[in-house]
Amino acid sequence: MRAVDPRLLRHARAARSYLIVTVLLGLAVTGLIVAQAALVAHALAAAAFGTGARVLAGTLAVLLLVVVTRGVAAYGGEAAALRAAARVKSQLRRKLIGHCLRLGPAWLGGQQPGQIAAQATRGLDGLDPYFARYLPQLVLSVLVPAAVVVTVTAADWISGVVIAVTLPLIPLFAALVGLHTKAATRRQWRLLAQLGGHFLDVVQGLPTLKVFGRAKFQEQVIARVTGEYRSAAMATLRVAFLSALVLELSAALATAVVAVETGLRLLYGHMPYQTALLVLLLTPEAYLPLRAVAAQYHASAEGSAAAESIFAILDTPLSSQAARTTASLAGSAVAVPDVRSAAISLNAVTVGYPGRDRLALGPLSLTIGPGELIMLTGPSGAGKTTVLRPP
Repeated sequence: MRAVDPRLLRHARAARSYLIVTVLLGLAVTGLIVAQAALVAHALAAAAFGTGARVLAGTLAVLLLVVVTRGVAAYGGEAAALRAAARVKSQLRRKLIGHCLRLGPAWLGGQQPGQIAAQATRGLDGLDPYFARYLPQLVLSVLVPAAVVVTVTAADWISGVVIAVTLPLIPLFAALVGLHTKAATRRQWRLLAQLGGHFLDVVQGLPTLKVFGRAKFQEQVIARVTGEYRSAAMATLRVAFLSALVLELSAALATAVVAVETGLRLLYGHMPYQTALLVLLLTPEAYLPLRAVAAQYHASAEGSAAAESIFAILDTPLSSQAARTTASLAGSAVAVPDVRSAAISLNAVTVGYPGRDRLALGPLSLTIGPGELIMLTGPSGAGKTTVLRPP
């Protein structure tokens, strides 16, 4: 799975305004993080050196305002990202269903409708973490470390260099773990789609299975696929937990290096007290977004894997007949009928195959009203399948 799937962003054009708001609020959060650390360092230094209570009270009031504003900005960014996710999911669902209808029943007959239904429902719902948490955190993982490095370097260049050197370790370890996560997540999603599709097929054919005494066998198949999915899900969670441990350990070691060199220089009087506090407060903030984006990467992996399956369907080319029909409808003034309200009429329809003297169907005339249920009966070879799946 890529860090950012350009196809998802391409389909996110309808939600572009919400994504822009998310990025702008991410910039605001970045500035507020730096301001919060500077105010806390100033307040602690003022309290340690006995500055007047009025100055300290003013600093604390501004600090409270910054903390509240940061919380509001973070909430607004996540709310905007959730709205973006809702629009993208709606757009992808419409495209998926419309493309499946254009591909026609001949293509659908060779697929598992249960898997497609799982992709359009449970799979697309997995995009919520991708847009609501992963993408905003990805923006913060770029902005916050850069702002912290610039601020710390301006205050103390030695600490800034240490942070800049140790920062690449976090994405490096995250990339190494992500290589294994990609395969595990794809296998988990493939098993989930297989389980959903097979279960739907079993439910639809349950009366036939009971008649022929094959229900127990299908029960064993569902139990086997469920067990495989459980194992895949636990393997993915195990990778996520181990990656979190690796990233936390590397971030803790990098923070400890900065804390040790800052403490030693503060002890020997080579660094002002307020500057040391600012460095110590900002250093964890530099590594926190990178650790968080790695965690959200695992949370959004299922939705991205489902999106890849949906894009594979959307990339399926139309048959020549379906393409001609779609092109004729698009180029004409005739509106595409709504199957929920329009009637389906056949007037003396016949179907024949090359090299056969006898017609496979027809002549057949019928009208099906909206919401009407009909039953086609006849011996084998009468043309029941041909009615639903014309050549």
